[in-house]
Amino acid sequence: MSDTSTKQRTQTKLKTARPKLHKVILINDDYTPREFVVKVLQSVFRLGEPQAESIMMTAHQKGAAVIAVYTKEIAETKADEAIELSQQFGFPLMVTTEPEE
Repeated sequence: MSDTSTKQRTQTKLKTARPKLHKVILINDDYTPREFVVKVLQSVFRLGEPQAESIMMTAHQKGAAVIAVYTKEIAETKADEAIELSQQFGFPLMVTTEPEE
């Protein structure tokens, strides 16, 4: 017989981590018309009119409201789109992102 040794190989399973999620937050201001905010929420975030109005009113009454939760890249892209759209029309609409806890 030959002098070969057999070793048992161990298999390593890699676990892929889920990406961290970020909240997109609408900040209330006194200058952007409510109707415009609703239209931005509908066009950028693909919300229905009742949901967009509800988020807009929450931000109006409480100062801020969570629009949606996405991965970091998508959240930042959506926030930038909303800000750019409002700037095109001359409004100071503010949308930010922050990590979800």
